[in-house]
Amino acid sequence: MNPLDQVPADFLFALGTLRNARCRSELRLDEIPAPGRLAPYAVALGAEVVVPGDAATGAVHGPAAAALAPASGSDDVELATGRFILLHDPDGSAVWDGEFRIVTYIRAQLEPDMGNDEMLGSVAWTWLVEALENHQAEYRSAGGTATRVLSESFGTLADRPGTIDIELRASWTPAGRDITAHLEAWSDMVCTFAGLPPLPDGVSALPRRRPRQP
Repeated sequence: MNPLDQVPADFLFALGTLRNARCRSELRLDEIPAPGRLAPYAVALGAEVVVPGDAATGAVHGPAAAALAPASGSDDVELATGRFILLHDPDGSAVWDGEFRIVTYIRAQLEPDMGNDEMLGSVAWTWLVEALENHQAEYRSAGGTATRVLSESFGTLADRPGTIDIELRASWTPAGRDITAHLEAWSDMVCTFAGLPPLPDGVSALPRRRPRQP
């Protein structure tokens, strides 16, 4: 028996719509092992924004800022990473309010002064909401958490500068089984976290780096 015969038709349809998504060229998207305990059926995609060092000159924040150094730009620069997981339960879930659930994660490094902005979490969540609206990806029951991760080095590593990463974990229930717009919206979000312009209409950018006070 063909293993696909055991997969619900709705989930197979949703998988097909994922293949139709048109993502930016800077985004490397690959299938990764899906979690096995969250739903009877699941698919997971891993993403990273990688550009040649000399192509990152338009970035406004994050590790791209370091990549703008005059040194040779021949090496690729990783600007952001993320995961996109589509879950399906044919019996539906009261918690999801539906038969499908999208679970996502995005992480990118920021410059310290931007990472200390108290509004950063709100901005990150606004990016998500606006990206979904821009792509007309209908959804409900959305929730998420934005986290700033501070890394400091000591001892023999004390010369390393401190870093601040922004992480956004979010999930929502798509209104239907066509997931194309949802993946496209999320992929734009990963690029936004990476600081890569141009941004889609209506999506706010992080504030540019403030000038240092004399």
